[in-house]
Amino acid sequence: MALITPPLALYVHFPWCVSKCPYCDFNSHAVQGELPAARYVAALAADLEVQAPQVAGRTVGSVFLGGGTPSLFAPSDIARVLEHARRHLAFAPDAEVTLEANPGTIERGRFADYRDAGVNRVSLGAQSFDAAALRVLGRIHSPDETRLAAEELHSAGLANFNLDLMYALPAQTRAAALDDIDAALALAPAHLSHYQLTLEPGTLFAARPPALPDDDTAHAMLEACIERLGAHGFARYEVSAYARAGRCCRHNVNYWEFGDYLGVGAGAHGKLTRSADGDGDSGDDKAVVIRTTRPREPRRYMAAAGSTPEARAVAPTELPFEFALNALRLCAGFTPALFEARTGLAFETIAPTVERLIGRALLERAGDSCRPTGRGLAFLNDMLLEFLPESRAGAAG
Repeated sequence: MALITPPLALYVHFPWCVSKCPYCDFNSHAVQGELPAARYVAALAADLEVQAPQVAGRTVGSVFLGGGTPSLFAPSDIARVLEHARRHLAFAPDAEVTLEANPGTIERGRFADYRDAGVNRVSLGAQSFDAAALRVLGRIHSPDETRLAAEELHSAGLANFNLDLMYALPAQTRAAALDDIDAALALAPAHLSHYQLTLEPGTLFAARPPALPDDDTAHAMLEACIERLGAHGFARYEVSAYARAGRCCRHNVNYWEFGDYLGVGAGAHGKLTRSADGDGDSGDDKAVVIRTTRPREPRRYMAAAGSTPEARAVAPTELPFEFALNALRLCAGFTPALFEARTGLAFETIAPTVERLIGRALLERAGDSCRPTGRGLAFLNDMLLEFLPESRAGAAG
């Protein structure tokens, strides 16, 4: 199949938090002493400069400033990062620029400064509006601080903001989960991310697990929350994401549609699609998907500022799984044309797997698309296993 260059995004990682939450398995580190903001911003600038030639001539459609807690960095630091990015990369005129923030790290009035720095979307880590639940989760903010942060977002003209919520928390009931949804809706966000608390390896919760609601209770919570959100105009468009009309997170949709992205910052990952001969043309040769990584530990990352990232080509046999890992999160699923455009493989490569999952009522056809059923979204991991190379080979045999 011919290579069709995917859309391009930029991810920038900020690895520090005030403290490490017991459920978090992201690359985040509690601040020890003074935040090395100037040195880290300089390292990001060097990283951007060395990686930019890989995407020369392409346009960045979205930027995500994630972490960690990017809002630990002053608006002037964020402005410098975005200035460096614009110096080396071509931004779309309407590029979406998202900043992750925790309510406990925002001072009154600062969102207007982040807006002036170039941020036009914010993702706010609320997690819950129950003070006792926040303490169990190790969060440093209060429900009132989340409400204040939302008020400041509206005042700053940043009404396009997301609230992160978690459900199936220790001792949480269905009614309490709905109370969190109602509290979030009262703040008039444009988008809501709704994640089940899971025990991830390497976290404090994994070492000392709290008592969590059983699977049936967690599922009942989810179903009730989906219904409540739908009644208030929030459509579920991804397994854990809900949005008002026109407010889907463009950056994350690019991930889920297997688009490309540069990853800069400590522990950042990137994905770039190239032609097999390496010239970047969209001619008749096949796609090569390159994964890049940066050192996770912030000091190592800053020490290696300006070095070329580690890179590996994804084997063609692994591409169906990598594509499915993203695309099957979307409620709308994917079309055969998108699979072929993003992987350079013929749809026949996965057609038997798709038919098998349709037969199990995990996938369904909707026009030209193959999309997860409600059951498929609930058993997403089971579906994904079918796209592993050995699973497809076994079925073919």
